[in-house]
Amino acid sequence: MTDTLTLRRPDDWHLHLRDGAVLRAVLPETARDFGRAIVMPNLVPPVVTAADAAAYLDRIRAALPEGSGFTPLMTLYLTETTDPDDVAAAHASGLVTAVKLYPAGATTNSQSGVRDIDRVRPVLERMAEIGLPLCVHGEVTDPAVDIFDREAVFIDRVLDPLRRAIPELRVVMEHITTKNGLDYVRAAPAGLGGTITVHHLVINRNHLLVGGIRPHYYCLPVAKREEHRLALRAAATSGDPRFFLGTDSAPHVDALKETACGCAGCFTATNALSVLAEVFEVEGALDRLEAFASLNGPAFYGLAPNPDTITLTRGAPVEYPARIDTGDGPVTVFDPGFPLHWRVAR
Repeated sequence: MTDTLTLRRPDDWHLHLRDGAVLRAVLPETARDFGRAIVMPNLVPPVVTAADAAAYLDRIRAALPEGSGFTPLMTLYLTETTDPDDVAAAHASGLVTAVKLYPAGATTNSQSGVRDIDRVRPVLERMAEIGLPLCVHGEVTDPAVDIFDREAVFIDRVLDPLRRAIPELRVVMEHITTKNGLDYVRAAPAGLGGTITVHHLVINRNHLLVGGIRPHYYCLPVAKREEHRLALRAAATSGDPRFFLGTDSAPHVDALKETACGCAGCFTATNALSVLAEVFEVEGALDRLEAFASLNGPAFYGLAPNPDTITLTRGAPVEYPARIDTGDGPVTVFDPGFPLHWRVAR
């Protein structure tokens, strides 16, 4: 049995860092293992303009551990008043790597998102011209659509018409949770990629609901049926270059999770690579972990893989902290529900 695995340093192509005390506490958890990460812009207020992104980047850099080589890749939050010229200038300067589309009301801090996709057409057309990718939270918010069907309906109502209208636009369908989403990415001729989270490889909706509501497994898009989880595992471990790691690690302090109306998000930054290695080992695909975590994402974004490597070793179960303390309260670390034998060697 393999007990040592060396791979190019991974990247996280979908990460929430928040701000303030939470940012300062959780950023080291990602910077320890990952070389780069696409940083989500759904702060309060959101990161809409180039000036907003520059200010947030400064705060992230100030929170990095001394000597860290981690690179945050900034994004802009798409609104119906976003200025195409501001987006183009932010891209030309190297400040932003992508723009994020949140359907208004789809998830945490998405109230300022897009209600009418036609109203952002000028921005999307400019992005297609300059080669700036669009990252999408792929769910409709129509209250008549069941929450477990919202990803599939988004493809039919929004994503497919958008890609037909602007075929040159490069799109990342983030945190895919359904076989429908996987099949749509596979069928696309070019210019469409998909991220898969760590937690959606591990949990289905039973983990969230059976035997009591477990708020630390509640995320958006919500975990689906077991058949979808198995399809996600098959896609992630297949080596298909269209799929790559985006953890969607989303810290919320426990007081905001363990309440009558808890926030959506699983915080996986601390143990993400250990969980991934365990999943890939079970699937007999450790030789394809590097593609999923370290190579496919940079290729889609037109970047070189990280020049350095990390080594994972297999041994006795790893003891991770149950929580990360922040100045605003503790953040619970995702519990996969099984022992983790792989660790990143320090």
